[in-house]
Amino acid sequence: MNTNLFASPSDITCLVTGLWEAVFVGDEHTAIGLLLRAVDEGIAPESMLLDVIAPVQAKVGEEWAANRMSVAQEHAATAINDRAVAALSVHPAARTAAGRGRITVSCVDGEWHALPARLLAEVLKLRGWHVDYLGAQVPVPHLITHLHRTGPELIALSGSIATRLPTAHATITACQAVGVPVLVGGAAFGPDGRHARLLGADAWAADARSAADQIQSGPLPRPETSHQTIDDLPHLSDQEYTMVTRTSTRLVRTVLHGLEAAFPAMRQYSDLQREHTAEDLAHIVDFLATALYLDDADLFTDFVTWTAFILTSRGVPAHSLPPALHLLAGELKDFPRASRILQLGTGQFAAPSSVPSAAARNHP
Repeated sequence: MNTNLFASPSDITCLVTGLWEAVFVGDEHTAIGLLLRAVDEGIAPESMLLDVIAPVQAKVGEEWAANRMSVAQEHAATAINDRAVAALSVHPAARTAAGRGRITVSCVDGEWHALPARLLAEVLKLRGWHVDYLGAQVPVPHLITHLHRTGPELIALSGSIATRLPTAHATITACQAVGVPVLVGGAAFGPDGRHARLLGADAWAADARSAADQIQSGPLPRPETSHQTIDDLPHLSDQEYTMVTRTSTRLVRTVLHGLEAAFPAMRQYSDLQREHTAEDLAHIVDFLATALYLDDADLFTDFVTWTAFILTSRGVPAHSLPPALHLLAGELKDFPRASRILQLGTGQFAAPSSVPSAAARNHP
């Protein structure tokens, strides 16, 4: 057996290529066998998780966005990667005594991209922590009950979907109210952690390795328990976020009806095409509401750019988006912040096209 526990770059490149080829065709047996043989030969389990599985999973998302993988293929590939993590976790090389302390790892309620949180949980276990991994879509009351019962040193909260940030904010505040510091990570919090800071998280990490390193470097200070969500976002007093959220169903219905006149091609749509259009409009309203919550127009403009990219990748004309944004702006003409954000979103179609940001690509 090779006693060097750290793979060379060439070893990692070969493993990433091999795993990608296996998950792309849905070959679970080959994928897991490849990883287990590498660990048998002495490559560190942590490197397998973070340097092989993580980049392959990122490529899965990129290939889906570019329409080179179907939704079914993406789900199958993700499931194989998840089972590969499980297989590595029970390998003899991954057995580590839990002597450091207790940590909870969880996803934001409504977040179903659980693999990033799972990778962090396994890395922390490898580094000697007692980890309670709660998985995807954990309701806040159940999470708080768990924290009361177990008393962890901190909670690591994962979020990939930006529209779940209002829920993430409530979760962060609730955890801090019971004296548990919160480290957050995932694409939803921005590539530089700007939303983590805005929402009052105690710490932010760009990826699982940096999260584990932060946790290992020393305990986070216990938070103030009197903190309130409105303390972070005083702009919410204008009620624009609340009103858009409460009327979202009506907004989607009104814009969908108006598009038949503004975008005549829609009159020939099938029922399925209309259903997809309604779903796209619902996502637009959700992202507008989230941008209002954060007072961050870039969140919305990045999403609009991403949506145009996705539509174009699938052979669907993106020129239906400006009429939809114009109709939505008409419905929200009395909302200054919403009007400004929608104007900026429409302006994206006059700018040179570009590849959307990583945060925007993590849309469902």
